[in-house]
Parts: sequence; structure tokens; C-alpha cells
Amino acid sequence: MSNINTKKLQKILVIVGPTASGKTSLSIKLAKKFNGEVISADSRQVYKGMDIGTGKVTKKEMQGIKHYLLDVVSPNTQFNAAKFVKLGDKAIKEITQKGKLPIICGGTGFWIDALLYGLPETVAPDWELRKKLEKLTAIQLLKKLRRVSPERAKNIDPNNKRRLIRALEIALKTKKPVPLTIRIIKYDALKIGVLRNRQDLKKRIHNRLLARMKQGMAREVANLHKNGVSWRRLDDFGLEYRFISRYLRGFISKEEMMTLLETAINQYAKRQNTWFKRDKEINWLNNEKNTVKLIKKRLFDK
Repeated sequence: MSNINTKKLQKILVIVGPTASGKTSLSIKLAKKFNGEVISADSRQVYKGMDIGTGKVTKKEMQGIKHYLLDVVSPNTQFNAAKFVKLGDKAIKEITQKGKLPIICGGTGFWIDALLYGLPETVAPDWELRKKLEKLTAIQLLKKLRRVSPERAKNIDPNNKRRLIRALEIALKTKKPVPLTIRIIKYDALKIGVLRNRQDLKKRIHNRLLARMKQGMAREVANLHKNGVSWRRLDDFGLEYRFISRYLRGFISKEEMMTLLETAINQYAKRQNTWFKRDKEINWLNNEKNTVKLIKKRLFDK
């Protein structure tokens, strides 16, 4: 349910979709066409030094378009949705004051929802509960989460104990499902989803993984550890950082790492799609011409 008249709100463009769908390149094309600037909504691109593994846009790829919320903090600093919302609101204000269009682009659905509709009620850490939950395996935590908050369980990284524990903490303390139930609309957002069929996306994920390994992704992970990022912290970042760090420690072979990582990325893309598909406001488009037409009509028609 929405409870604010969207006609009075700042217009923004939101580009979403699963990893490797082509969101970044589309956002830059649209920023050039509609005089916009891009705000990254990616929970790992906020960290300095995590470039290849997160697919962080390069200066060359930006083509002169200003980007926000990249390289915000060191990997040893905790960064959460609340901090993202604070900096995201500030960036939107800065962009609109220049007379430009704010374009939110990313695949971290929870952060995007938090920016557009506000965060769910804050739940203070329960250290006793966390201590008990820490003793459980990721599989056991996921089973518990499925019982108390099935929707959140569908969209969470099943191997990330820290996130599983936090989701359980919120669900158990509030006795409510973790996702937002009441939406306070902050912006007049046009949401566009980048549509890819499953086989196309799998192929793009495969090719991108090979390209990133050639770029030196394993070296990037090794350098992060050398510069003081613990193996546990790298594991918490998931996907590329988790499996490459396990390979570097000798826990798995390079072949195993590549197989496990590609499978995990495909599973992540599936979870992203599940999250975004529940939002009926997203316009799923696979044609740039139709995308441009929709933006003109929705954001620029008087």
C-alpha cells in the first residue's frame, strides 16, 4: 500500500536485473541520452579495492558520466542498507540540484527497496540469540528462516551465515516476515528491468567469469588479503571472493573453484530474479528503443 501522492515527488529512473544482464551499460547509455548521473546500488561495489570481482564500472566505461556510491569504504568497514539510504538520498538531491536525472542502477534489491520506500523497523542486535544461532550450520539457519520468513529465505544467500542470522533475528524479534509490508513512497520512480532468457544469462555469466579470471580476479583477492582483509571477511563477501579465497588457501582446486563459483553465480542470479519478479511495478524490457520510449513518456511528458 502506498500513502503519498507520487505526483509531488522527485522523478528518478531505476534500472534493475540479475547479475550479468547488462544493467551497467544500459544505465550509461540512458544517462547520456537523458542528461543523467548514476547511483550504484550494489552491496559490494561500495568497497575500495573490490573492482574486478564486483564488475565495478571503470573510468573509461563511464564515458564521462558521474557515478555515485562506488569505493565508499574499505573492505574492513561494515556498510549496510541504512548507510546506503543516507548516501543515496544525498546523491539524488545533488543530482537533481544540477537539473539532471538520477539513475539508480544495481542488483541489490533490498537496498533499492530501502532507498525508495524506507527501511523496515530497526531491530537492535540480540547478542544472546546470535550466540545460539552461531552454533548452527548455514543449512540449519536456512531451514529455521524458511519456517519464520519464507519470502526472505527465497532471496538470501544460503551460505552467508551472517546474513542468515540477521534475517532470523529480525523475524524472531518482530514476529513478522523480514520484507517490507508498508511502503512509504519517497520518490516517483520508473523501474526498468533488464530482461534476459535463462540460457542467454548463463552464457553471459560463463563468459564474464572467464574474462574476469584473465583480468586478474584471483590476484585481486590475494591483494585484499595481503592488505589486511581476513579470509573470513572475504568469505562473507560471497561469490568470487568466497570461492577464490578458498582456492588460494588450498581448500579446493582451481577447477573446483571455477565450477562451484559459476554455479553459485547462477544461483545468485536466480535469487535476484525471484526478488525483482515480486515487484509488479518493474517494466521488463529487452528492447532499447522501447525503453527510451517508455522513459520519454513516463518521466518527461508533461
